[in-house]
Order: sequence, then structure tokens, then C-alpha cells
Amino acid sequence: MKNKGNFIEEIHRWGKIWGITAAIAITAFPFALMIIYQALPEWKGLLVGFTSIIPLFWAVGIIEIATYVPMIGAGASYLSFVTGNITNLKAPAALTAMENAQVKSGTEEGEIISTIAVAVSSIVTTLILAIGVLLIVLIRPVGAFLQSEAIRPAFDNVLPALFGGLAVVYVSKNWKIAIFPIILMLVLFIFIDFLDASKVGIMVPVGAIVTIFVSKWMYKKGWLTAKKSKGENE
Repeated sequence: MKNKGNFIEEIHRWGKIWGITAAIAITAFPFALMIIYQALPEWKGLLVGFTSIIPLFWAVGIIEIATYVPMIGAGASYLSFVTGNITNLKAPAALTAMENAQVKSGTEEGEIISTIAVAVSSIVTTLILAIGVLLIVLIRPVGAFLQSEAIRPAFDNVLPALFGGLAVVYVSKNWKIAIFPIILMLVLFIFIDFLDASKVGIMVPVGAIVTIFVSKWMYKKGWLTAKKSKGENE
């Protein structure tokens, strides 16, 4: 397409604008609270806490950029990093949309499809949250029942059930690729005490990078074959 370069340039231009705007808005919130309530933090404690966690966040941020951008494209990545919940919602939505449309990531078609999927996902999520906030008064009487020990296991297993269903679909289609990362993650989470449910978000990009290298090695060995996109088949 003649305007492909302009399309990508516009994605990066608006992505940078909204990304910087979101970063400023997020970091401005604590300063706004300090001004409103005329309260200053204990700077030494803040510095200690800041230096202890910022290396982890920087490392995860770099890993996520290197992992998700090639998977879902630039436009979808900009949207995902601004709206959040990329691992649980945005990336699966983009990948599923590209798969259903039979397009590859990294192509212009894939860029468009993944961006639309993430945008729709963000809008739907916002609407659902807004409806939930509006209806919270109505469900308040049953709040005690929803927090009871009898049904707590059901809520604790919502995400595992969701990802279990997604895993069955993707593993069945690429079972050779899935074997090594599944075994690796099981070994790490079973035998390393530091890793628990709270560290899943950190390990997803790590598992993705490991899977990419292992898949490349398997492809060179001739154990995998490249799949053609819809445009290549035509």
C-alpha cells in the first residue's frame, strides 16, 4: 500500500503522545495528593523503597516490550501499555483476532487487526467496569454471600479456568512448541520458593522469550514447519 509508511508513522506518533501523557498523569497523581493534603513523604524511606523495586519494574518493562511488540504489533502495544492488563486480556484478544483473520503479526494486515482487537477490548472492559460500579449498590446486599468461604474457591479459580481453556486451544495447535515452556514453568514454580502466584506476570515474558529461542532451534532442526498466512496462500 502507498500509505503504509504514513500509517506506521502515525501509529508511532500518536502512540508516543498518549504514552507520554499517560506516564505524566500516573506520576502526577502522588504529587497532586501531596499538594492537596499538604503532606510530604518520608524521603529516605521513599528512596529505599524506590531503589528496591525500580530495577525489577525496569527489567520487566524491557522484557515486555521485546516480547509483546513482535507478537501483537506497535499499535496494539501502545494501546495495551496505556490501558493495561496486557497479559491477561489484550495480548490474547490480539492474537485470537489475528488467528481468526488468518493474518500474521508483523504485517500491515496483522497490525490493523491487532490494533482494532485491543481497542475494542479496552472499550468493552471500560464499559463493563462502569456498569459494575453503577450496579455495585444493587449487589451490596449479597456481598457477604459472595465473600463467604463456601464459594471463595470458585472465585480463586476463575483465572486458572480461563487460561486453562485458552491453553487447550493453543497447545493443541502447537503442542511441539508448548512442551518445553510448560515443563520449564512447572519445574520453576514447583521447586523455587520465590516464585508464586504473584510472580506469574513477571514469568510470562520470560517464558515467551524462552519459547521463541526454543522454537527457532526446533525450526532449524526441521521439527517445525512455517504456516502460511491467508495472503500467502492466495
